[in-house]
Amino acid sequence: MDLLNTLVDKGLRRELPTREEALAVLATSDDELLDVVAAAGKVRRQWFGRRVKLNYLVNLKSGLCPEDCSYCSQRLGSKAEILKYTWLKPEEATQAAAAGVAGGAKRVCLVASGRGPTDRDVDRVGKTIEAIKEGNEGVEVCACLGLLSDGQAERLRDAGADAYNHNLNTSEATYGEITKTHTYADRVDTVQKAHAAGLSACSGLIAGMGESDEDLIDVVYALRELDADSVPVNFLIPFEGTPLAKEWNLTPQRALRILAMVRFVCPDVEVRIAGGREVHLRTMQPLALHLANSIFLGDYLTSEGQAGQADLDMIADAGFEVEGAGTTTLPAHRSEATAAVAAAPAGGVCGSGSGAAAAGCGSACGGCSGHDAAPAQADAGEVRSDLVAVRRRGAGTDLAPNA
Repeated sequence: MDLLNTLVDKGLRRELPTREEALAVLATSDDELLDVVAAAGKVRRQWFGRRVKLNYLVNLKSGLCPEDCSYCSQRLGSKAEILKYTWLKPEEATQAAAAGVAGGAKRVCLVASGRGPTDRDVDRVGKTIEAIKEGNEGVEVCACLGLLSDGQAERLRDAGADAYNHNLNTSEATYGEITKTHTYADRVDTVQKAHAAGLSACSGLIAGMGESDEDLIDVVYALRELDADSVPVNFLIPFEGTPLAKEWNLTPQRALRILAMVRFVCPDVEVRIAGGREVHLRTMQPLALHLANSIFLGDYLTSEGQAGQADLDMIADAGFEVEGAGTTTLPAHRSEATAAVAAAPAGGVCGSGSGAAAAGCGSACGGCSGHDAAPAQADAGEVRSDLVAVRRRGAGTDLAPNA
């Protein structure tokens, strides 16, 4: 297939595909799916071998968010029956993080619902970062706190944060249909603030919200332009009690084609399968490891993932290996550029790759939602509460976390 040969050649050279080529990946048939996975797998192995990076989420503050992001169970007006609690103490967050690290996680992602942190919140999270790093040698910490004000990214970096997550989520053209209380430009601004402060950029998308193929291409090309080091790909989990509760329109095949497209457009970045993989990929999750080099371990923010040991077994059975703490995730040309940004004065150096001045990652609600493994395919237009397991363990509870 000439298209796939062209995309492999471009991926090995870190050359940007044309929009038409990226759209053609999404338009391939189910009969061509294994060819698409095999082709994108060549690009994935060129830059990341057979390593899988594990990440672990700690929800520092759950629910009661004033933002109206339609996909989020923590949104303003959400009727989803999720856990609601205020800030975890540093020792509580450290205990939760330790469970993930013990399960093999290399990065801990600290997430808090809300529009953005106050300066007091930044101080609180800074103490949590310091406590986690003191108790877990070599662990990476990514903060995801919403929209940042001037100077806050620098304070998080000084506290020991390695990365900041703020997702673009969807295309600029359709962003206003998803969220009214802030803009796409607000998200880009936070990504730029994090990048300018020397934090590694983590920024991704949510697929399955009713967007078009063109919308998916727009947001992935924007992420490449922003030069994100890590691109989480979330698959919408339609929580009952949210506006998108009936948006069940993804199949495993569609999810794999989206991941392959992201890999071709962003060949040398950490592509992470994030929320929704258990529901939408189901028994085809192992195929996705040939496309992405990073996953979340165990549970998510407000919903449950499959058992942490099942994740580890899946990685081993598929012939992959968990990336060790002593291994640098990114290829040398990217990791060296990221280190140069971190070492430079604020705003002094732009990142490597194709892009303009910034990179970053996720909203505090981020779309990072996971669920029970291997449910039946949902029918579009239905609320399927049976497919969504709300998190009732781990952070904010007295029960042991899943890791």
